[in-house]
Amino acid sequence: MTRQDMADADHDTMIQDRAGEARVSDEERARDRMALRHRLLIVLTIVVAAAALGYAIWYLLIGSHRVSTDDAYVGADAAQVTPLVAGAVSDVRVRETQAVKRGQILVVIDDADARIAVAQAEADLLRARRQYEQTSATGGALAATVASRAADIANARAKLSAADADLQRASIDLERRRRLEPSGAVSGDELTSAANAFATARAARDQARADLLRATSTRAAASGDLAANQALVRGTIDTNPDVAAARAKLAQAQLDLTRTVVRAPIDGIVTNRRVQLGQRVAAGTVMMSVVPVEQAYVDANFKEGQLEHVRIGQKARLTSDYYGGGTVYHGRVIGFAGGTGAAFAVIPAQNATGNWIKVVQRLPVRIALDPAELRRRPLRVGLSMKATVYLADH
Repeated sequence: MTRQDMADADHDTMIQDRAGEARVSDEERARDRMALRHRLLIVLTIVVAAAALGYAIWYLLIGSHRVSTDDAYVGADAAQVTPLVAGAVSDVRVRETQAVKRGQILVVIDDADARIAVAQAEADLLRARRQYEQTSATGGALAATVASRAADIANARAKLSAADADLQRASIDLERRRRLEPSGAVSGDELTSAANAFATARAARDQARADLLRATSTRAAASGDLAANQALVRGTIDTNPDVAAARAKLAQAQLDLTRTVVRAPIDGIVTNRRVQLGQRVAAGTVMMSVVPVEQAYVDANFKEGQLEHVRIGQKARLTSDYYGGGTVYHGRVIGFAGGTGAAFAVIPAQNATGNWIKVVQRLPVRIALDPAELRRRPLRVGLSMKATVYLADH
């Protein structure tokens, strides 16, 4: 074997040794990777098991005692500002977003017509009072008239008695002359005069009867007038119906005058202002709204499956992006809505189809907020909130 052959043989042997070493190294690296993968899988399994155990412990101790939702919004019972009298707006003293206090002047309506109405009502009241005084004074005259009519009746009765006596006397005289006529003791002229006297006496008697009836009727009429007058003035001037009606009209006119100044009904923020200077408004026209931000509440829309243990009186914790998650509001559940949002939608869902799919509904839950926290951090209507209700507080 030549030297060259020996060198080639050595080279081949070296290559084979190196290949064997490479195969051993690859096998070792493969075993190392398998061992590392196995250790990582064990660690991952332990981590997942620990996380699952931790979540289970958290749910049993904490999570099962609360329900949360981010489908919650701030609301408030806003007051609509409307005028109670019609007129032209002479002054608007607030602007949009301005904070106002209860009783603060918001809008002033021209009060010229209202002042004239007050003056007219005052004049009507004076007229009613004077009419009462006049009617009261007339009562004395009517009483005197009734007394005078009573005297007339007595006089008419006396005249009737006299007329009856005269008629009786004329009748007796006529009858006597008629009996004496056949004997010739009475002339025809005397008989005629006696007949005329009888007719005159009877006519006078009938006239006296008519006068008595007239006097009686006149007295009845006077008594009726007196009774009507007494009915009008019965009681005091303050209880007189006409005076009371005039006083009520005056009070209404004065009330309308005060209503020309429109004031804030509650504390809050002015929003949705629609009135402008010089605009003529009718009674009941919405001019603006006042939102009581310090009396805001939250309507949290919980899924129906979350409401099994939610009860009125349970405490709640709320946060808003308006102030950030670090600002926490505390509240209390005060009520449940009468139906889901879908039930009161403009177009309610109709599920009477062959391909019906159950959709989880949400029911609004009203949560009252702490007024002290609202004063420190006022919220605005419509802001979204995250609400958590603690079930263990029931």
